[in-house]
Amino acid sequence: MALEKPKWLKARSTCCPGYYETLKIVKSRGIHTVCEEDCCPNIGECWRNKTATFLIMGNICTRKCGFCNIKTGCPSSLDLDEPRKVADSIFELGLKYAVITSVTRDDLEDNGAQHFASVITAIKNKNPGIKVEILTPDFQGNQDAIKIICKSKPEVFGHNIEIIRRLHEIVKRKPGDYDVSLNFLKDIKKLYPNMITKTGMLVGVGESKEEVLEIIDDIKNADVNIMTIGQYMAPSTAHYPIARYVSLEEFAEYKEYGERRGIKIISAPLVRSSYDAAKIFDALCSGNI
Repeated sequence: MALEKPKWLKARSTCCPGYYETLKIVKSRGIHTVCEEDCCPNIGECWRNKTATFLIMGNICTRKCGFCNIKTGCPSSLDLDEPRKVADSIFELGLKYAVITSVTRDDLEDNGAQHFASVITAIKNKNPGIKVEILTPDFQGNQDAIKIICKSKPEVFGHNIEIIRRLHEIVKRKPGDYDVSLNFLKDIKKLYPNMITKTGMLVGVGESKEEVLEIIDDIKNADVNIMTIGQYMAPSTAHYPIARYVSLEEFAEYKEYGERRGIKIISAPLVRSSYDAAKIFDALCSGNI
């Protein structure tokens, strides 16, 4: 029996000039966005403000996580012109803060680390003064990938823990691993103590409240600065089923618990990894959070 969606869980319409302007720009450049590929519920709100989260290294992932809508299969070779295309799109959109993510590319020798660095460098060369936030795969825990990427000087380095430890192997699938992800976040901070780090997770997958608090403790121990918590919504009946809709009160509880522990928590049903990313970065740097 399907769960009844709460009345307050409602995304904004995509019918507005800003949305179509953003769509035209990304389509004309032949680039991908996670907004489209992963059916983000905030696409209407973000694109009306001409803000998009760019998806690099193609739109086919080498992994198959039960919650993700991105296609799985054998990816094509990297588009070596992609750094320029993304940089030009950001320039045309007039962004001052860009968020870049990617599919997982276990087929590449460096898992795409150098391509990430090339994209960041191209963005900064084309758009002086811009801030860049990245959301990367785990690179199978390779510290060299962290070093390659950080040479291009992103302002925020993000990697999502995704779900609680108990459900990781069931929903995220191998070679995705809770401890690999957690240690990857620790390694970023160990190698670059001043780097702002960020992670995110989905709830409503079958976790208990205590398990969410435990993951927040793990994130605190990894010295992560920012954490997003949002409601899981299965993209289709073929995906891992939603277990429950988390109440607004519970989301508020997670936010309060995390911030008592010294982590900036953005916790609400429609929150996703890049939601309000620029505002959160500005608030963190100004000391207002």
